[in-house]
Amino acid sequence: MSKLGNLGARLHRGEVGYDFVGHRKIWYGVSILITITAIVGLAVRGLNMGIDFQGGAVFTTPKTSVSVSQAETYAEEAAGHEAVVQKLGTGGLRIQVAGLDTSKSDEIKAALAKDMKIDTENINADLVGPSWGEQIANKAWEGLAIFMVLVVIYLAIAFEWRMAVAALVALIHDITITTGIYALVGFEVTPGTVIGLLTILGYSLYDTVVVFDSLKEQTKDLTKQTRWTYSEVANRSINGTLVRSINTTVVALLPVAGLLFIGGGFLGAGTLNDISLSLFVGLAAGAYSSIFIATPLVADLKEREPAMRALAKRVRAKRAQAADDGHTGAGSEGGYSEDSADSQDAAPAVVGPRPRSGTGATSSGPRTQPSSRNRGRGRPSGKRR
Repeated sequence: MSKLGNLGARLHRGEVGYDFVGHRKIWYGVSILITITAIVGLAVRGLNMGIDFQGGAVFTTPKTSVSVSQAETYAEEAAGHEAVVQKLGTGGLRIQVAGLDTSKSDEIKAALAKDMKIDTENINADLVGPSWGEQIANKAWEGLAIFMVLVVIYLAIAFEWRMAVAALVALIHDITITTGIYALVGFEVTPGTVIGLLTILGYSLYDTVVVFDSLKEQTKDLTKQTRWTYSEVANRSINGTLVRSINTTVVALLPVAGLLFIGGGFLGAGTLNDISLSLFVGLAAGAYSSIFIATPLVADLKEREPAMRALAKRVRAKRAQAADDGHTGAGSEGGYSEDSADSQDAAPAVVGPRPRSGTGATSSGPRTQPSSRNRGRGRPSGKRR
């Protein structure tokens, strides 16, 4: 078995682990800092909305010797708006001007034909009215809102309302970071971007539900035992699914990275950036929020319950008593019993390796000495009769 496979098995069994829940304030701080940066980017620079959302025109030319930078200059002088120019495989150019009054498209088309020395009839113009773009934007927001509502309802029914709230916070966290990155880098927002956002929200939700399902299973009849608190069991759930989350995220990010960096960057296929950037940033943010935000937030909410507070108090009292007695209880409680050689009641069983048999706990009683009959066995005892 590979080292990663061995690590995954040990994490799943609880032999090793990292205290994600215990350090949750650090992760909350990191997320707040990233979210504030994204909001500032949205407020200062705003989103570069494509013509599908704000209207405009797309001019397609036949094969020409005019460079992309020259065509951008010609289009911006003719339209008075920022233009996005892409080189086509046919040798022609695709000139996109957003926020353009469609009534002026003929004038701009004539100006482009004159500057680029192309017949006006050979330039194709596709127009998108501002009202159509506004309808598309409203439908996108409506779809996103409906998705969020359905997610909350499903999680509240399948799990509980605290998990639904935590998942909703994680999803908003992922959307904010992704849209903030779009604002900071200036990539164009198109319908493909909206598709990418909905895709990464589904992926983030899947990763979160995997951890929640493990947590739900491990917290059955939790209050009937005094070995672990809710936060410690939540931490075990994260560690138990950690390698799986890393593997699925890496496997998903590799092809998306190919689209973004090779297709959009190296090969110059700019249209791939619309969806690939949202997928790349969203997948990474979704994996982060599932581990560092959603489950620690559930633990925070659950620990406020009177029953969980009482449980934590009993656990602390039992550990203090075990520390005073200097031995480990060997009985089993609820569904959380383990062999006494592998687990201690006097310490949380979620962080670091467990003590091996005979090294981490004092024996529950004095060591028995061999009897006098056994001590004399094998030694000469006198003359044989």
